[in-house]
Parts: sequence; structure tokens; C-alpha cells
Amino acid sequence: MDSFKIESVRIKTTSEKAFRFIADARNLPKWTHAFKEVLNGKARMATPAGAVDVELEVKASASEGTIDWHVTFPDGSVATAYSRVVPESAQDSVYSFILMAPPVPLEQLEGTLNQQAHILREELTKLNAILTEARATI
Repeated sequence: MDSFKIESVRIKTTSEKAFRFIADARNLPKWTHAFKEVLNGKARMATPAGAVDVELEVKASASEGTIDWHVTFPDGSVATAYSRVVPESAQDSVYSFILMAPPVPLEQLEGTLNQQAHILREELTKLNAILTEARATI
């Protein structure tokens, strides 16, 4: 069984604009499936298998382009994902996301790592569409 998956997407906006949007956890409900609400370090995750309130910590470094997500579940287990925005050109960027194998509660909510990687690919496509449409306004 894989312990991680890596997905990436080319985004037609600058790395600075992409970073600002992605690093703002309040934007998660706009481009992810599971995050329904995010406010002040807390989030509500909802999937067809159930919903759970979690703690959400985002560790982001604009100078490095890194955005790391740490989700703590009610039972104390922690799921972590690592991501990075890098410039591809003056006007385009690449966003890569390392999806780690989840602790059991997340796996029960969202399925196996392969299923989660499929969902992530859909989310990255949606993220690209949002950032491409908003290219001039972000």
C-alpha cells in the first residue's frame, strides 16, 4: 500500500497570487470537497461517509512557497499534507501537493489513499479554474 501520492497542476497566474489564495485556509471550501467551513483554526469536514469538526493548522512560507496542512481529529490523530507553489514563468505557476496516508478517521471518511488522490486531482483542476478565472483580481 502506498504511503503517499503526489499531484500537481499548472496554474495560469503568478506564484505570488496562487500562494496567497491557497495559503488562506478560508478558501478551502471554494476548491476542496471535504472542507465545508473554516474559521479561526477550526474546520468542518463533511463527506458522504460523515462529518467531523477538526482543528486546522496551516504552516505557510511565502519566501519558500510552502503550504503545509495539519488536521487534528477529535481522537487526537493528525493528518498532514505538504504542498508548494513554484513559479513556472513570470505569469504561470505550478502547485504540487503531497498527500500522505491518512490516520484511520480520515481514511474512514474519505476512503483509501488512491481514492483521495483521485479527489485531489479533481480539486486541483477546480483550483486551477478558480485561479485562472480570477487571474487579474487575486
